[in-house]
Amino acid sequence: MGKKSRVKARTAADPSTTTAAVSARQPCPCGSGRRYKACHGSSAGPVQTYVARPFEGITGECDLIAMREIVAAATASLPLRDGVADGRPVQLCSLLPMAAPALSRTDGSVWLGLQVQHGFGDPSRDLGAVLLKALAVPPGDGVVGLTDAPGDGPRLQDLVGGGPLEVTVHDGFDYWIADVDDPTGAAAASLETANAAAKPSARLSSVEAAYWTDVGSREHLRWVMPYDEEPLLDALARLHVAGSDVLAAGSRFVGMFRAHGRLVPVWDLPSGTGAAVIEEPAARFGRDLEEALADGSPLTPAERSARSGLANRQLTIR
Repeated sequence: MGKKSRVKARTAADPSTTTAAVSARQPCPCGSGRRYKACHGSSAGPVQTYVARPFEGITGECDLIAMREIVAAATASLPLRDGVADGRPVQLCSLLPMAAPALSRTDGSVWLGLQVQHGFGDPSRDLGAVLLKALAVPPGDGVVGLTDAPGDGPRLQDLVGGGPLEVTVHDGFDYWIADVDDPTGAAAASLETANAAAKPSARLSSVEAAYWTDVGSREHLRWVMPYDEEPLLDALARLHVAGSDVLAAGSRFVGMFRAHGRLVPVWDLPSGTGAAVIEEPAARFGRDLEEALADGSPLTPAERSARSGLANRQLTIR
């Protein structure tokens, strides 16, 4: 089971107007749960508060989570609000060379990396900060990093428009150097290492944010779902008892993990199944799930038992 949020929610207090009466060892009035000296009273500035569901409200939230936590090589054009990028195209990338936070490219575009080495508590604020930093440098400046917590500032929700994420899943990371005639040195070595670790993957077209992958001995389907956890667990338990969660011969619904505030059910599939075989069953399961979510009747004893088993097999990764 995942742990509860490690910090308290922020209060409406404005630290800039209340700090005169706060001693170093008292709780910071911002509501972070930290002492004032370790938060807004620190010489380094406030420590970023942990956010359990950082991408809430973004169109394509579930696909964004998948690109950050599930898919090895994927890209998507990021729609931004008017005036944010001044015409410079921005592309989300699951991973950039050497896990760079962003690249300012010679063609004027900005590539924004989702799988990075830093983490300051709120990935949405981190992404907003590094995106603005990359847009502020001239085209061709290369890697743009984020070495310190960004503090207060726009989150990704404040910068993106309302358009969907059109995700493209790649066989590997050759898109890194698609415009380079003959990559050499560190770039070539990084590409070779990344391609060796990438597993064949595909995004299902029949449902949203469901990703198939082949890990060799088995295949998996991991599906980031947009529903609140409690009703989703009820619905999954109903379908499990009814035997409606089998996607292909020999497949097995094995449980789920929690990533950035959303549940990700996981199925094991026999080797050789492929993504195409589960397109129609996944669409059927999606329709059955909607019906189960709308069912307000009490769970049966068998369904309660199944729900308990599903809850006990959850794992929080972010």
